[in-house]
Amino acid sequence: MRRSNLALVLGAIAEFPPGTHPSRAQVAGATGLTKASVSSLVLDLLDAGVIREIGLNPQGRGRPGVGLELSPSRAVMGMEVNVDYISAAVVDLSGKVLLREVRERDNRNSPDNPVLAALAGLAARVRGAAGEQGVDVVGGGLAVPGLVDPARARVLTAPNLGWVNVDLDLDALLPETALGVALFNEANAAALAELRHRPDRAANFLFVSGEVGVGGGIVIGSELFTGPGGHAGEVGHIVVDPDGGHCSCGGTGCLETVAGQDAIFIAAGLAPDGSSRSAAMSALLQALEGGAPKAVSAVERAGRCLGIALASTARVVDIDSVVLGGHFAVLEPWLRAPLLDSLQKYAPGKYASEQVTVSAVGEFGALLGAAGSVIRSLVDAPHRLQA
Repeated sequence: MRRSNLALVLGAIAEFPPGTHPSRAQVAGATGLTKASVSSLVLDLLDAGVIREIGLNPQGRGRPGVGLELSPSRAVMGMEVNVDYISAAVVDLSGKVLLREVRERDNRNSPDNPVLAALAGLAARVRGAAGEQGVDVVGGGLAVPGLVDPARARVLTAPNLGWVNVDLDLDALLPETALGVALFNEANAAALAELRHRPDRAANFLFVSGEVGVGGGIVIGSELFTGPGGHAGEVGHIVVDPDGGHCSCGGTGCLETVAGQDAIFIAAGLAPDGSSRSAAMSALLQALEGGAPKAVSAVERAGRCLGIALASTARVVDIDSVVLGGHFAVLEPWLRAPLLDSLQKYAPGKYASEQVTVSAVGEFGALLGAAGSVIRSLVDAPHRLQA
């Protein structure tokens, strides 16, 4: 019961608007607990270092109460492995990014050990920088572009990395942390970040992640829907061209073969060499702005095929809102018209144009989502930080 009440009190403090420092009495009012119980629980949370007292909080008549807020000296780390980069970010308990670093690295068909070693080095550097600012990283989340089994810290399959049934040594990424490291699918993590940061507070949407591969995350009723096996939302492997090219998943004609980053570059005549995708994207944008026929055709075809995949998804999952992330967000000015035309052709009336929007969190959604999920787990179980 006490653990449950600890989570209740910490969750109430976290729910107050930024810049608001609730008193113990206000927390009691928000939770329905007695003031005496809240005071005792607050002492435990103070001892655990997840909250701190700040100033005095006027409450009208009577003596002002001491304000409470999430501790700025505790944070978690979001990490990501993708095909052409690794990244790490320190995120405070309120969800604010304090430090972030991205390193380009060609991870395609690379064994997991050197990739994780490189990420561990990056994480150690970012963690050290946070420590110099008086911030203690208490745990983290890792996002990867593939199907995962979080309970076993296993990547079941990540075709664009070349990983199959790979067990990851997650503890090596952030050694000696109270919360350890949790594993997430990249698109699901980004969808969770989108849920938290969207200005319209939409509770139901399909997030489409565009990188070298194409992923998806389904949010229903403000909760991530992953299906019985945890693998729902694999939009990138919906077949959009039965006579199309071979896909990294082993199938044929998947959306990824047309709308994935590399597929678009190749169709536009800008095939990257494996280490210059950022340069290829810059060149693609310049070509689109200049109206280059091959570039325009490649992006328009990607938009049409994305529309086919979304129309198919709409027929199975009753969602009428789509959020475009990754390169789909970057290419949206050129992709939007053919995408909407395709949706109208294959799922007429299902998606209103205003319900197809661009990501609110940008290219670092997976980092924010992985970190945010760990923060939520801490709010649900703050006793994990108690000595």
